[in-house]
Amino acid sequence: MKIYVETTIPSYLVSRHSRDIIVLAHQQITEEWWEEKRKQFDLYVSTVVLDEISAGDKTLAKKRYDLIKGIPSLELMPDTEKLARIYLKELNLPNKALRDSLHIAMAVGHEMDYILTWNCAHIANEQIRRKLQEINSKIGKKTPLICTPEELI
Repeated sequence: MKIYVETTIPSYLVSRHSRDIIVLAHQQITEEWWEEKRKQFDLYVSTVVLDEISAGDKTLAKKRYDLIKGIPSLELMPDTEKLARIYLKELNLPNKALRDSLHIAMAVGHEMDYILTWNCAHIANEQIRRKLQEINSKIGKKTPLICTPEELI
């Protein structure tokens, strides 16, 4: 099974443990999934993930990059940006969520089985899942299962 690893996963794995108990729980679940379950899947990132993980604090950026080194990176395909713009519009996402729609478009375009993310605002929520399924059904695309590490443990 092929998993598209969205940026929040390496970010949670290398960031300092949060004082927010919910975020801390998500970090611990992500660590558990990474250590115990990831080897059961074929992991992929994308050029979008690589761009995002290289931003911010240089030390943390290097840790994020080192963490995913060796994971194949999917390239933008000719219709990826067009598909991302369709998702942005049809999913009623704000313009600032273009990268989130690019993650979805990359996973769809490369026929991933899963998108693994903690981005519950713009990717992993039931309204997005249902609407994405409808959109992809109309345009003849397979919809990957969108989930958090908690759902894959």
